[in-house]
Amino acid sequence: MRADRSRGWAQARRSGLAVAALIMTALSVAPAAAPNATLLRDDRQLRLFISPEFTAEQRLQLTAWIDFIAETLAQVYGHWPRRQWEIAIAPAAAAEHDLIPWGQVKRDTVDRVEFYTAPRASAEELKREWTGYHELAHLLIPYQGWGDAWFSEGLASYYQNILQGRAGILTEQETWQKLFDGFSRGQAETRFDGQDLASVSKAMRYRGGFMRVYWSGAWYFLSIDMRLRRQSRGKLTLDKALQKLNSCCADEQ
Repeated sequence: MRADRSRGWAQARRSGLAVAALIMTALSVAPAAAPNATLLRDDRQLRLFISPEFTAEQRLQLTAWIDFIAETLAQVYGHWPRRQWEIAIAPAAAAEHDLIPWGQVKRDTVDRVEFYTAPRASAEELKREWTGYHELAHLLIPYQGWGDAWFSEGLASYYQNILQGRAGILTEQETWQKLFDGFSRGQAETRFDGQDLASVSKAMRYRGGFMRVYWSGAWYFLSIDMRLRRQSRGKLTLDKALQKLNSCCADEQ
């Protein structure tokens, strides 16, 4: 799921009830009989399902956006993490201040990313939204895993900024500033001081602490990336470590 860049995870969704209302009122993103488009990269395939509620022009804009962010994901390994995967997009019922108010990843035989987007949004506007990069970054881990949200959400929170920087959406200075701001929000949740991250992560859904969990995880991955680069004198990076994990274990449950 997405993490917030400035207001906090819970505030971005207003409340659990607001999220439920959004999901209930948005069009289902259940796959159609055939994809609207199939994007190919080397021997890998991305099937794109776009709700018929969008106009023809809106579907073109959405396809251009997905093509762009999917390419940024491919740059991490030099290819997409899975040989076949899917993205489905439905219009958001209420997206006044957020062009992508909801996104999620569903793990199965074929991994699937679902987005709810504002119909009015152009490809260029969507490219500047961090949510797409965050959700796709989840796929860098070859399997979902259970119980440690700090790990998967931390990875996605770290890479949402790294991918934007590599794609030219953020400057180098902006990338570091986004990371710094996120770490500051996590540190600001002082009521969790003295508690181990695993415990805070496990109780996050009903006790809160999203910023502490997401950005502590992101700090972990930044630290690992820096250590790998330093100890190997630049020969090994987090990208390469994750690629090796994906190569060995992508088909394991």
